[in-house]
Amino acid sequence: MELIFEELDYQSTPLGDISLRRRSEPRLDNKIIYEVKLGEEFLMSSLFYDAEEQLSTLGLSKLKANGHDSDLSVVVGGLGLGYTALTALQDNAVTQLRTIDVMQPVISWHQKGLLPIGDVLATDSRSTLIESDFFSVATDTQLGFLDEHKVDAVLLDIDHSPSHWLNEGNCGFYTQRSLQAMAAKIKPNGVFGLWSNELPDSAFVELLNTVFDHTDSHVVSFDNPYSGEQSTNSVYISTVK
Repeated sequence: MELIFEELDYQSTPLGDISLRRRSEPRLDNKIIYEVKLGEEFLMSSLFYDAEEQLSTLGLSKLKANGHDSDLSVVVGGLGLGYTALTALQDNAVTQLRTIDVMQPVISWHQKGLLPIGDVLATDSRSTLIESDFFSVATDTQLGFLDEHKVDAVLLDIDHSPSHWLNEGNCGFYTQRSLQAMAAKIKPNGVFGLWSNELPDSAFVELLNTVFDHTDSHVVSFDNPYSGEQSTNSVYISTVK
């Protein structure tokens, strides 16, 4: 089988040069994978998205357990390959999904259907893709998430972890003051969910619990075909007071 390597897009952004590539992986029987790089750093791979899906699954499950079970308004921070947003959209209880990403090229990949999930996030009537800085929107005390209405859930997947940021400027979000500003935009008994590439951080859970009513941390395990072993990410799910 002929090996495949395609650079589907390459653009400059304020955070650095971002590229999307599609290639066959000879170590995995030439499986086709999609990868995103920012500069020389690999950000995302279509091989690994279990925890991104679980961010939505666990968040919506907690939301429904808290009594929010229909006509749900969900905000996703960070678009990427789209698995968190797509999983939320696949739940029929979600009637409004807003996905916020600071990078226009990433939004354009979805609009053009360049990714494995196609253009569903750009074409479904319940879904809106928004080019903006999630952290600025979330912490602006004068504005809601685009309008004055509170939302049922905010699901965040941007930084590598609460202490390892994609952009140094994001660090200010992981403070009591910023988290409180965001929590004010979520309905009572609503949910804030966060993906992390690292195992749960007890100090961060303590911080979340100064703002939210309760926080559960989940370790998500998945097969790593390169190592032949299990790898892990984590998901934090907090309930708004």
